[in-house]
Amino acid sequence: MIRRYMITLETDRLILRHQVLTDLEDLYALYCDSDITKYIPDAPKNYQETKEELEWHMNGHPRHPELGLWATIDKATNQFIGRCGLLPWTIDGIYEVEVAYTIRKDHWGQGLGSEAAQAILDYGFNQLHLTRLICLIDHDNQASIKVATKIGMTFEKDWVDELGPLQIYSINQE
Repeated sequence: MIRRYMITLETDRLILRHQVLTDLEDLYALYCDSDITKYIPDAPKNYQETKEELEWHMNGHPRHPELGLWATIDKATNQFIGRCGLLPWTIDGIYEVEVAYTIRKDHWGQGLGSEAAQAILDYGFNQLHLTRLICLIDHDNQASIKVATKIGMTFEKDWVDELGPLQIYSINQE
């Protein structure tokens, strides 16, 4: 049986599609890597929480179905290598949309995070007609800061919420 997944975005090397239940083991393995989760303060802490997050994002974000965390698939191997997408936030009373990207550690250093983030940014501006996008980044996460600046974002401000201190990088649609 051939399964057809809803593809949200495609780049030269990646497919970003809605998550499906068969992604659970790969998503759980991603969250078991402490080098990944040290910069994701609200990351699932166990298998059950991972399953709940996956089910929550399977059809897009529950309150904003055009947004969500999408399975990130390496085209060359057809392997799940991360989860990237767009997430809604309310920051200081203002609705914001975050470009979120997490790539499996064995795929770091290949430019895949930047490739995914650029495609997500383009999708947000060109398909969803958003006028502003942000990244919420731990101040110690130099790799994510590099990705954000590579796609044209600039440091806006330090921000603290229930997840702890973060930096906001942003870009406005020109």
